[in-house]
Amino acid sequence: MRGGLERWKRGGDSRGVRQAIAYAFDGVCDAHLQETYGVDALEAYSEAAHDSAVTRFIAEGGELRADELPPSALRTWLTGHDPVTGEERGRPQLRAEADLLLDGTLNHPKSYSIAAVLHSELAAEFEALQDRIRDRTIMLWQRELNARRGHGGLIRESIARLEVVELQHRRSRALDPHIHRHLWLNVKVKGEDGRWSNVDSRVAMKFHTVVNAEGELAARTDPQWIAALARHGYTIRPDGEIAELASAVAPLSRRSAQIEANRSRLIAAWQSAHGGSRPSVEVLAQIDRRAWAVSRPNKPALLDEGSWERAVRDELATLDPGLLNRRAPHAVAPITIAELDLELLAAQAVVDADERSRASSGRFSSFDLHAGALRALAGTGIVAGRSDLDGTVGEVVRCAYQRVVRLIAEESLPGHIKQLMATETCRLKVRLAGRFDALATPGRSRLPDELRRAAASVEGIDRLDRSQLVAACAIAGTDRLVTVTGPAGAGKTTMLRTAHAALYAQRRRMLVVAPTRKAASVAAREVGADASSLHALLYDHGYRWIRDVAGAQVWTRLAVRDIDPTTGAVYPGPQQYPLYPRDRIVVDEAGMVDLQTADALAELALDTGVDLALVGDPHQALPVGHAGAMAIATRHTTATVELDTVHRFRDPAYAALTLQLRHPRDHQHALRIATALAAGGHVRRVESTEAARTVMVDGYIDARAHGQRVALVCGSNTEADAVSTLIQQHRVDIGELDPRVLAWGRDEQRLLVGDTVQTRRNDPRTGIDNRATWIVDGIRDDAIDLVSPSDAGERRRITHDYALDYVQLAYASTVHGIQGDTTDAAFVGPDVDAAGLYVGLTRGRHHNVAVSVAHSDRAAIDDVATTMLRGAAEITIAESITAAHLELRRASREAATRPVGYGPLNSFGNGITR
Repeated sequence: MRGGLERWKRGGDSRGVRQAIAYAFDGVCDAHLQETYGVDALEAYSEAAHDSAVTRFIAEGGELRADELPPSALRTWLTGHDPVTGEERGRPQLRAEADLLLDGTLNHPKSYSIAAVLHSELAAEFEALQDRIRDRTIMLWQRELNARRGHGGLIRESIARLEVVELQHRRSRALDPHIHRHLWLNVKVKGEDGRWSNVDSRVAMKFHTVVNAEGELAARTDPQWIAALARHGYTIRPDGEIAELASAVAPLSRRSAQIEANRSRLIAAWQSAHGGSRPSVEVLAQIDRRAWAVSRPNKPALLDEGSWERAVRDELATLDPGLLNRRAPHAVAPITIAELDLELLAAQAVVDADERSRASSGRFSSFDLHAGALRALAGTGIVAGRSDLDGTVGEVVRCAYQRVVRLIAEESLPGHIKQLMATETCRLKVRLAGRFDALATPGRSRLPDELRRAAASVEGIDRLDRSQLVAACAIAGTDRLVTVTGPAGAGKTTMLRTAHAALYAQRRRMLVVAPTRKAASVAAREVGADASSLHALLYDHGYRWIRDVAGAQVWTRLAVRDIDPTTGAVYPGPQQYPLYPRDRIVVDEAGMVDLQTADALAELALDTGVDLALVGDPHQALPVGHAGAMAIATRHTTATVELDTVHRFRDPAYAALTLQLRHPRDHQHALRIATALAAGGHVRRVESTEAARTVMVDGYIDARAHGQRVALVCGSNTEADAVSTLIQQHRVDIGELDPRVLAWGRDEQRLLVGDTVQTRRNDPRTGIDNRATWIVDGIRDDAIDLVSPSDAGERRRITHDYALDYVQLAYASTVHGIQGDTTDAAFVGPDVDAAGLYVGLTRGRHHNVAVSVAHSDRAAIDDVATTMLRGAAEITIAESITAAHLELRRASREAATRPVGYGPLNSFGNGITR
């Protein structure tokens, strides 16, 4: 999403908006609004409070015109009234959670902002480029979005007029170059019938993928911008960055991340010193400057525009003095439209849409497909005016439709309905089902008495419950395909250890594989069987994970004596993990295996005659690729076992509740579960992201004070880093960590002796696994010593270079980093998906809490309920068809149905008028 509308956020709630207006113009920053809109947007409010007008753009009658809104008019406009007459536009928004605006961020590669700081001419050209992208974006919204009317908002009304306010910024909160713009789309729009009503926010949110792609296309193909770069000797790389400035992006981004960490620490310190009150916009601005100045001696505390630019140039010169040198112009030699391979571009468009459809089980919309075509065209090196590319874009989309399957036969569907699926993804689902079906030849499970005799030496066998015993008997039996599913805390280690002993007694080998080396290492240690990551097993048997000519990641397979393209050597066949008939491959954490990898494994099992057992839970963390492999296997196996008893939790009632949390039937069921969680003290409501972080930090501190382990689960790596940095600083403040001896980790995180960290890349030379957790045990000039938090005898030594790229603080983690762990307590932060919520709330034996940012207790319960249903997998194509029809039933339709899909916008009329 580089070069376009990078962030598209809802602007509710209306009560919060009205509070924000009052607070911002009074110079007091309300934390709720800070969270909803972002600090830079609030700073724009603050500027408006000091008699600085903002620009309003009005799209109407095929033209775009602009005027200025003073602070008082902006207040009026935001609350759904005409800013001049004060007249109410349509029905008033009475619900507290109602949207009043949608906030999008017009963003670009960071090297563009660096170029603008270095060259005043490029700064002007960059602003002009953003103007053109803004104008097209607003006109696309007016043409392609719609208003909702009637009961339940089921009637679609085309938009005759919409209005947008633009807010411009030159730098980020970290005060590094980051030229970007906020586009605030007012939800009040005028229909073609002359009536005011609300924009269909669901369509607007989904249409942003097209706007993003349009921005990326413009940033990489706009003739005026490309010519300006060429005059300064600059070229654009395939990833969209300016090639000659790209070396400065990572260091500045790392510095920016460190400044964000400084900022979080300074805000927490300020709140602690002021009784928990929230800092004003002015105080936040002071904190931003202090955060920027840390470790920068002799830098001014207050920067005017000229001082800031000089400071940035000085920093760039420190990174690479050559960045400030003048470059010789170069000639632009773009390819022509006639040289384009339209079929290849169509294939790339489908791959793009398919890879972005993983959260919807492979379904995507015509919006997504069109955006894929735009992004594919952006990467070709063509330079042409946007109107000259309309025909080419249309032809690429037409070719792309030949490579997809329509899940709904009806024509003229709304463009945002996810009713398309890549033909190859459909084939993959059918092929995998066929392979599992061929593999699922029936056998017999071992009898319980046979199992007990064969595994009599296994400690804990007498404590296996009924379902665990049945699962062990099935894995030790002769059914070629076995699946064992079950909730978190059902207890699989002793069950697998028992099955391993029973297989060994039959002279059958058990190989445990897992999606990650970390999980495989744990399995090898706990079960006692040979273990490997799944990818390592497939690699040993000739499978290679590559990108094809269209950019799709696919498995290919080498035959013995083929030349291995990854090494240039002759492939000798499997060396490390040879397989023989009747061996049992057990896939641990099988719910995290994607469809393509499962397909390769099933093919390998059929070729070698080995038996498969998939053990896991499809309701926990999902794979990086398309999900559903384990569920497909469960539908085709002749031996499936459901573990039905939860052993982890001390509270039986909570254990029963987690079984419901695992798979709610519908929203009403989810609401009942969330209400029960709240009643049991498992939901904590807060007013802002900052407050949510405080809850998680306090949870960590309290757990450590009682000698307990705690899991902190966040929705993103960025949020996990923020929470981890706050905890590290707390430990420094109380004297647990010494800040004088340090190393640097990923994104320039400070690493201290005693810190909890996570390694993020496999390193066979040192025995380091991706996502393994460690304690920093020593920092030397030439290396960093790590020790396992659970085994003092397990030690590793890494280089400072490895740490800089692949080590991060791990007091908090995402769901993929915490999957499989068991702790005493757990806190789940906001913005996780259903798997993150379930996994997080099932880590702690004694206490588990979900943190929700909401304006009321009722809203917090609804937020938790909604999260439970976010990201549910569709296993079969029939389920995807059902989901597409359900989405269509919720969509607004025109009274007299006509084609609604996205079409190219040819012109914007005569331009801007004021």
